[in-house]
Amino acid sequence: MKGTYVLIIENHADIEVEIGKIGRIEFKKGFYAYVGSALSGLEQRVERHLREAGKNKKLHWHIDYFLASPATEIKEIVFAETGERKECEIAASLHMENGLDSIENFGCTDCSCKSHLFFYTSLDRLKEHVYNSFYSVGEHFLATKINPV
Repeated sequence: MKGTYVLIIENHADIEVEIGKIGRIEFKKGFYAYVGSALSGLEQRVERHLREAGKNKKLHWHIDYFLASPATEIKEIVFAETGERKECEIAASLHMENGLDSIENFGCTDCSCKSHLFFYTSLDRLKEHVYNSFYSVGEHFLATKINPV
């Protein structure tokens, strides 16, 4: 399956993380939405994000470094089956939402977007923004809540 996805992530503490070539970034306690796509295996990409750092997981993408922090936890995955990249359209929609902050240059080295990682203090409001972004680009989506082990 090919598609576009958004990881809804809770960051349990104010942290600073070394993110690949970007360098050190401060992440506030709160909730983050990371927009990505996988046009050659959506299930495998999502499974990779869900694996704990250090367990057969090389840190490759910006999001890998952030998720490697013990303070972060994926709460939900929102995705749509798409045959073409929709991640930039969804990220652009999230940029237009009032109140959302973004982490500049995060997750967008292969496009001209400002960011693919967004921050908000309320989980429910962030999810609402993410759902609306899928609607705005005309994609039907599914949301999967992640149950902590």
